[in-house]
Amino acid sequence: MSELIHASHPAIVKRLKRAQGHLAAVLSMFETQRPCVDLAQQLHAVESAISSAKRELIHDHIEHCLKDTADGGSHGSLAELKQLAKYL
Repeated sequence: MSELIHASHPAIVKRLKRAQGHLAAVLSMFETQRPCVDLAQQLHAVESAISSAKRELIHDHIEHCLKDTADGGSHGSLAELKQLAKYL
């Protein structure tokens, strides 16, 4: 299982926890009836943080798969790349 954890995963988890905190703040903003422009701005920031984390995960995995393939290993790397491509 540890072979599935990439070096970037701890940083991605940290980003996602930060985004989770921002999302909790946005929910609180809704409860306090903050202006829609403020809500939209903060939701955009949360969305951007999650997209950034997803992109980092995919890029790291692609790099990992390509290195694995170049080193002679084969874990269905091409199939995984095709599967990941739909999330880009």
